[in-house]
Amino acid sequence: MPEPTPYPSRFTSRRNMLFGAAAVSAGTLLVGCTSNESKDEEPAANDRPAADDKPGKQVTIGFAGPQADHGWLNAINDNATSRAKKYSDVTLEITEGSNDTAQQIGQIETLINKKVDVLVVLPADGKALTQVGLKAMRAGIPVVNLDRIFNTPQAYRCWVGGDNYGMGLNAGHYIGEKLKGKSEARVIELAGLDNLELTKQRTQGFDDALKNYPNVKKVARQAAEFTVESGQAKMAQLLQAQPKFDALWNHDDDQGVGALRAIEQAGRDDFMMVGGAGALAAFQAIKADSGVLKATVLYPPTMAASAIDLARALGQGKGVGGLAEYEIPASITLYSAVVDKTNVDQYMSTGFK
Repeated sequence: MPEPTPYPSRFTSRRNMLFGAAAVSAGTLLVGCTSNESKDEEPAANDRPAADDKPGKQVTIGFAGPQADHGWLNAINDNATSRAKKYSDVTLEITEGSNDTAQQIGQIETLINKKVDVLVVLPADGKALTQVGLKAMRAGIPVVNLDRIFNTPQAYRCWVGGDNYGMGLNAGHYIGEKLKGKSEARVIELAGLDNLELTKQRTQGFDDALKNYPNVKKVARQAAEFTVESGQAKMAQLLQAQPKFDALWNHDDDQGVGALRAIEQAGRDDFMMVGGAGALAAFQAIKADSGVLKATVLYPPTMAASAIDLARALGQGKGVGGLAEYEIPASITLYSAVVDKTNVDQYMSTGFK
């Protein structure tokens, strides 16, 4: 049986049609009045300002994420916490991160019972937590679903997350462009956990990009586990099996720490390496430009800060500055920028430890 659609009055639009021409100015969305409108008529939804830094209605945001057992996940928590502190009108109710599905469901139910205004949830397992997302929505609490997506859009008001396919695509194009001058170039791939859909998406994007470069051939691929230890072990195997190649794409900067150890131990410096995610250590190595690591493709943990911004806008009934729509978008996919020595200073402050 299909899930019934929730209609929480707290965050549905008061109007579904535009009244007049929308104008965007200084981060505020305004709608023009027509000559036959009464001054006493209720203003159109777009007369409300877009979210900005000025204090507004007090909003309590509940935040629930998984255990910070990885540098990126720890950065998610840090970004959410620091962003909430930026706003005097935001109170953040943050749970202790957990990878136990039942425990995280219980934490979210506690936030629902506290009647928070908005929920931000990065589920340990999107499928398993779909029902509690639906429960919040039916209780009139809009949910900002962060990164790992629920099984149905009915379980969230807005999804914001990274682009795994785009990571692979941009890594492949970066490497392909760097190797255009070689008649026959060989590349290898150090992937993440193969049982995760995100790993498959990153590989697919990489493979699709390489199709644009007939001179570039992927000659080996090895799956690791997003850990330093697995990165070192699997990279050692790749180096032994592939005595000569021109470029390596590593899916994750944490496991890349181990990969770089294996590369140093093998005394190899005859290829370029591109990482993934955006760790501070990777940025520092790229800036130093003294080793094989030349670039990394972002999967920005700043998405958690953006989720807080969106949750605050939802709680205050505001839209997004620079957009003509009355409401925040239903989904936002972040761009997987490539960071190399030409732009690393710009991104250094976003690097996670």
